[in-house]
Amino acid sequence: MSYKFWLIRFSIVFVAAFIVIAGAQYLKSQNTIFALTQAVIWAPVAAAVYLSVLVYKFRRNPLCFIRDNKPKS
Repeated sequence: MSYKFWLIRFSIVFVAAFIVIAGAQYLKSQNTIFALTQAVIWAPVAAAVYLSVLVYKFRRNPLCFIRDNKPKS
């Protein structure tokens, strides 16, 4: 797998976690700065854990893993 594949996965999870964490903190009646601070702190942690699990699964059995959408040449 290319670095682009892993970077895209990390970015998607980072953005999703950021939105969910910030939204949850804001809905708990926290101020906006606190909600964004918590999202900035915890979104990279969540994305790193997710990416670590993906790398672990890939190294255990690379044949049964999601493939890049590259055309075969």
